[in-house]
Amino acid sequence: MSSVLIIGGGLAGITAALELLDQNAHVTILDRDVESQLGGLAQWSLGGIFLVDSPIQRKRGIKDSEALAKHDWWACAEFEEEAIWPKKWAEAYISNCTSQVYEWLRPKGIGFIPFVNWLERGMHTPGSSVPRFHVVWGAGRVLSDTLVKELRNHPNGKNLTMHFGHKVEELVLTNGQVTGAKGVKEGTGEAFEYTAEQVIIASGGITGNDKFLKAHWYKPWGTPPETILNGAHKYGDATVHLAAQKAGANLTHLDKVWNYAAGVHYPGGEAPYEGLSLIPPKSGLWLNYQGERIGPAPLVTGFDTRFLVQEICKQEKKYSWQLINMKIASRELLISGSEYSDAIRERKTLKFITSLLFGNKQLTHKLIDTCPDFVVGNSLEELVPKMNALTGTDDVRLDTVRAAANYYDRQVAVGKKYQNDEQFRRIAQLRNYLGDRLRTVKNQALLDPGAGPLIAIREFILARKSLGGIQTDLSCRVLDLHGQPIPGLYAIGEAAGFGGGGIHGLRTMEGTFLGNAIFTGRRVAMELKS
Repeated sequence: MSSVLIIGGGLAGITAALELLDQNAHVTILDRDVESQLGGLAQWSLGGIFLVDSPIQRKRGIKDSEALAKHDWWACAEFEEEAIWPKKWAEAYISNCTSQVYEWLRPKGIGFIPFVNWLERGMHTPGSSVPRFHVVWGAGRVLSDTLVKELRNHPNGKNLTMHFGHKVEELVLTNGQVTGAKGVKEGTGEAFEYTAEQVIIASGGITGNDKFLKAHWYKPWGTPPETILNGAHKYGDATVHLAAQKAGANLTHLDKVWNYAAGVHYPGGEAPYEGLSLIPPKSGLWLNYQGERIGPAPLVTGFDTRFLVQEICKQEKKYSWQLINMKIASRELLISGSEYSDAIRERKTLKFITSLLFGNKQLTHKLIDTCPDFVVGNSLEELVPKMNALTGTDDVRLDTVRAAANYYDRQVAVGKKYQNDEQFRRIAQLRNYLGDRLRTVKNQALLDPGAGPLIAIREFILARKSLGGIQTDLSCRVLDLHGQPIPGLYAIGEAAGFGGGGIHGLRTMEGTFLGNAIFTGRRVAMELKS
């Protein structure tokens, strides 16, 4: 049986390794991180997977179909005409995600929360018509741990070799075919080289490299923000992308990155730009760096994440503030990740239901105590000086913030019958779906003394996933600048832009990152078998 070298031990690499071991292949995994972090970024994720016409959707009465999902995907992606491989990969994923991802995970004991979240509904462009974001019960931690355990205990485990702390810097070419990889060991700088009949790149994206990210910033948004937080893996830094490019690979859509608008510094993070992605409150007032409400269309999460980032990047200083109070925060403030989703990660049903019904004040207090981007005050007069002290400027003006908050509270006071504000219309729309209604307060004033104290959150653009990457065909073969496969070289997961070098186009409907990591990992093994 063939020998395969996999560069990267994240979700895509592990999936491919499992499938290849099933075929009795000899598999070597080279991972740059330490052994305890096998599984990569997936273990820190919320565990959401995009599925079409799943058993959970059907049980919930959600009518979905491949045709509807394709309509929504194309509307979100806004594919350029020449995006041939991204379109083919999108069609393949839509047609196979439930059978190739959901039905592959379920026998392994991986379950899902029995209701479906509805994300990216669309703002000025159409979005997801129905809920499709299926969250693993246990979050990304259980997803990753389950597959890692299966890998370590695989019946053909004698065929598996794993090396950690190995930084791949170059691909080995022999007579025009990729036959291996070489680089240096982290910490010691000792050189290594490994060979195999096929090489699979599963090394993640580019967002761990701040300079590379800014050099490929999306030009219509002007200059990149001074601070971009990294919400992905620190070793997803384009090193292997550049090695593949040197070997002839075509890198595409590198300016397409899935950024989030509400990033905050990771409490106690090792790197200065390590960030957490907040799921910002829908009932919060989103302000620019001066304390003005961003508009004319107010920013509301849940509809179009790219639009939020775009509007913040129009500001002179490309960061923002969220103004909320304790009552809103306790009900609506969440973090996209397993570390701060205790009830889901630990699979505690009662705790999860309680948080849905009564909110999670404990999380808010934890963030206030540990995250440097949170400031608290009993009044705007107390809060605004703290906002300015945090930035070291006098940019935020008290009268500006007061005017925005008073306007918001007047909309609350007049009641639904007379409200004439786009944010309140959006919130009313969200509350029509039970999953959002449970997480959204009903007509809550900001300056209500009984709902305090007031909280201001300084939020940065946070780079989460690379939507572009190494171009591949439907067999996961890496393509050169002329569209021809490079013998012996394959790419999967985020390294391949989740398929074809850019399966998402401009936008994702969420849940397609983990889903495509699994899908491409399985796909490459099927292709190598054939």
